[in-house]
Amino acid sequence: MVATPVKYLTLENFLALPETKPASEYIDGKIVHKPMPQGKHSLLRMKLFTFINSILMEAKIAIAFPELRCTFGERSIVPDVVVLKNENIPKDDDGEVSNVVTTAPDWTIEILSPDQSTTKVIKNILHCLDNGTEVGWLIDPAEKMILVYQPDRQVQVVDILEAELIVPEFARSIKLTAGDVFGWLKVG
Repeated sequence: MVATPVKYLTLENFLALPETKPASEYIDGKIVHKPMPQGKHSLLRMKLFTFINSILMEAKIAIAFPELRCTFGERSIVPDVVVLKNENIPKDDDGEVSNVVTTAPDWTIEILSPDQSTTKVIKNILHCLDNGTEVGWLIDPAEKMILVYQPDRQVQVVDILEAELIVPEFARSIKLTAGDVFGWLKVG
């Protein structure tokens, strides 16, 4: 499914609209609908945020959130997994996590769906990097490949299953290979 742009509207007007399922994003003045997650996408998203939280959340370093809306730099996007360092998690007046995130994730992870535009997803990752994200992953289950993006560096293509994946500095305790990630797709 190709993203369907709608007529130009402001970010403020977009944020006033009701949430959709699957999520819609605001990019370049247009509403872009994300595709409905399918099996591989859903399983990888769940395994990733569970695995990351088992290490980083337990150590009180960061929290991984599934499909958390982040509004910054004139865009409002919903990456598949958003990782925020504890000091960057917005809090409300009660000290609880805020419902609104107005900063780029510290680490963004996108899982490519069969009907999703690769270039749109890459543009979102690059937008995150331009606004302070340390590392972005684009996971392509069909190709068994992970693209790792970092500011001011050439993209790293990880298609060797034994290769250890680059993670942000704050997440160095996470040791994960491409084979680990794609191994999660085998069930039973």
